[in-house]
Amino acid sequence: MTDVVVQGLSKSFGSNQVLKALDLTVPSRQFVTLLGPSGCGKTTLLRLIAGLESATAGEIRFGDKRVDRLPPGERNIAMVFQSYALYPTMDVARNIGYGLEVRGTPKPERAEKIGTVAKVLEIAHLLLRKPKQLSGGQRQRVALGRAMARRPDIFLMDEPLSNLDAKLRAAMRGELRRFHLDLGTTTVYVTHDQLEAMTMSDLVVVMNEGVVQQIGTPEEVYGKPANLFVAGFIGTPPMNLVPAQVKNGVLTVAGTPLPVPLPPNAPAELVLGVRPQDVTMATPGEPGAIPGKVWMVELIGSERLIEVEIAPKIRVTAEVRASHRAALDDAVAVRPDPGHIHLFDPTTGRALTG
Repeated sequence: MTDVVVQGLSKSFGSNQVLKALDLTVPSRQFVTLLGPSGCGKTTLLRLIAGLESATAGEIRFGDKRVDRLPPGERNIAMVFQSYALYPTMDVARNIGYGLEVRGTPKPERAEKIGTVAKVLEIAHLLLRKPKQLSGGQRQRVALGRAMARRPDIFLMDEPLSNLDAKLRAAMRGELRRFHLDLGTTTVYVTHDQLEAMTMSDLVVVMNEGVVQQIGTPEEVYGKPANLFVAGFIGTPPMNLVPAQVKNGVLTVAGTPLPVPLPPNAPAELVLGVRPQDVTMATPGEPGAIPGKVWMVELIGSERLIEVEIAPKIRVTAEVRASHRAALDDAVAVRPDPGHIHLFDPTTGRALTG
């Protein structure tokens, strides 16, 4: 199988530099997701790997073979687009097999591959239909089938689920993951939806402003964010990020000392990060509890989010059971779990480790 290696890759559109000397290795047979906000460069990177754009600088290799100077047709990749890009005048069978047809694959072999893919995707009963007769989920399966039929070295997917409703997206996430495991093909997947990234990926590449912020397993980018951007971007609801101070070797937030071990040479000013799931409600005056008043209460099904203002314009959100009652302006306190606190340098944004 084939890994993808990107070295020093830059891309500019006029004066706008979209990618900045980016290095990345996508290991063979892995499902790797490029995750980030709109405009971070993830789709541009995918298009460069596919050969749909030319790099300003740097190189791309598939295994030992340099491919950034090759046209898309010589890279043995298959790309699944957000828009599905099906041929409206062709039936499902021909849409799936068209790539094989233009490559001169004999008709019997083509029919066999179409049938095999259709069976795997459970769309064999749709082979004679046109795209306009299909639902969104069925069209997505046809687009996947067209890519699968070619047996490419590398799958490239550009937000393929974004046009589906929430229920179908959830179902297709599991199916895409299963297809990847069955095929064993290297897959590069682009999304801005962190739930897709966290549930489907072997590795997540978090990007912002054309720069890779962190590469790791879903557990790593969630549990050990490398910097303030990753900490604030990954997780729903987002991580609480509040200013903290070090006084006489003790960490304090809004004047309240917290029993948190400090890394060596910790600066006097820090940013403390803690996820709402790791914050409990407490009574003012309890040790390790930061007093404040309830600013907002939001019910989210079986849980309730309680946002507490601990200082002017500084708020901490706790995620508690829906049965926990709180009213606006109640005097309360929040207690961050000392074992799940993250500390960041406010100047560099980097995570501080002990």
